[in-house]
Amino acid sequence: MAKDKKSKDHSAKSHSKKDKNSLDFPTSAQESSQFTQENDQAIAVIPKLSKKTYEKELAKLEIELVKLQEWIKQQGLKVVIIFEGRDAAGKGGAIKSITQCLNPRLCRVVALGKPSDYERTQWYFQRYTAQLPAAGEMVLFDRSWYNRAGVEHVMGYCTHEEYVEFLRSCPEFEDMIQRSGITLIKYWFSVSDNEQEIRFRDRIKDPRKRWKFSPMDLEARARWVEYSKAKDDMFNATDTQLSPWYTINADDKRRARLNCISHLLAKIPYEDVLPAAIELPPIQNNMVYVRPPMHLQNFIPDVTGNLR
Repeated sequence: MAKDKKSKDHSAKSHSKKDKNSLDFPTSAQESSQFTQENDQAIAVIPKLSKKTYEKELAKLEIELVKLQEWIKQQGLKVVIIFEGRDAAGKGGAIKSITQCLNPRLCRVVALGKPSDYERTQWYFQRYTAQLPAAGEMVLFDRSWYNRAGVEHVMGYCTHEEYVEFLRSCPEFEDMIQRSGITLIKYWFSVSDNEQEIRFRDRIKDPRKRWKFSPMDLEARARWVEYSKAKDDMFNATDTQLSPWYTINADDKRRARLNCISHLLAKIPYEDVLPAAIELPPIQNNMVYVRPPMHLQNFIPDVTGNLR
């Protein structure tokens, strides 16, 4: 499908030339954004990926993720990956698909709650810098310092001066941490308003997912256009050559996860340094020892006994 020429070469420079007050409320499968690739991505209708195909492809990528983890450990690399996007865009699922096969001591997830009264008196980036990786670590931020450009700005949790200062200082902060040797990759998960509504309704119906829903989600839904403008202004200020944003079409969660992992693997050059195959030693059997009777242990009830 041919794309609008204006969206082919997405850059922060092109944003500043557009009228950011001319947004319309989102309709059909398009997000409310004139300045990014999100509309063009949402227009393309691609069938949902089957679970069988997804699991097959994910298994291949998981092997590569383990290779990447071992390379990061061996070379002492420091990697930060930021996951941002609309509510219910699939950030958490993408993070889980990356971490589920990795060592939690080397690959950790940071999902900070709202700042305490004490933290509010600190330099804004201070509580995030405490979470940055040491050598051999990869840190995934499930939302990040970009809260200030999104929810804090739209909901009025920060002053206008604090918001403007963030947009000014954020590129400098990211340049600084990269000069220190940290690899920074930023992902924005883009979801259409229709798909978001489907996921919200699914959360409401499913008791296992209802905890994900908050009054803030409802308010964000009611302020869809304000969030669209805030996101575009954020891109305009922080989508830099050194720290670009990478947008993921997330209407299909499975495709979004595979695309995200594939892109991540392509952004960090690595080699296969997996340990050689391990040969198990024979179990110890040359020691005379009589173990206590099994019935002395407190076994939990087997509630699966009648299941087949």
